[in-house]
Amino acid sequence: VQLQASGGGLVQAGGSLRLSCAASGRTFSSYHMGWFRQAPGKEREFVGSITSRGSRTYYADSVKGRFTISRDNAKNTAYLQMTNLKPEDTAVYYCAVAERPWATGAENEYGYWGQGTLVTVSS
Repeated sequence: VQLQASGGGLVQAGGSLRLSCAASGRTFSSYHMGWFRQAPGKEREFVGSITSRGSRTYYADSVKGRFTISRDNAKNTAYLQMTNLKPEDTAVYYCAVAERPWATGAENEYGYWGQGTLVTVSS
């Protein structure tokens, strides 16, 4: 599976961005998909994830109520809609795929990773 994340950029606090993750290769619709982020000087952390069919989503407490994950399996694409962005959301955002219908937020469950897209939130 190859993943390509896009949609990052510079946005003011309170603004919104939508990231996309386009997948190619194997059957995207069979895989649980996650979003992670790494802020400068910090370890990578779980942001949220979505089950293979899109029936359930999971979020880190820090983004719950502000971020929404969705997917369009017909387009082999997943999305991370981010609203009410805060400066502390500044990070490189990565999409990743776990080769199973459901996974937790543990990084070692995700075998394929995109290259990351930078989101910068100015105050």
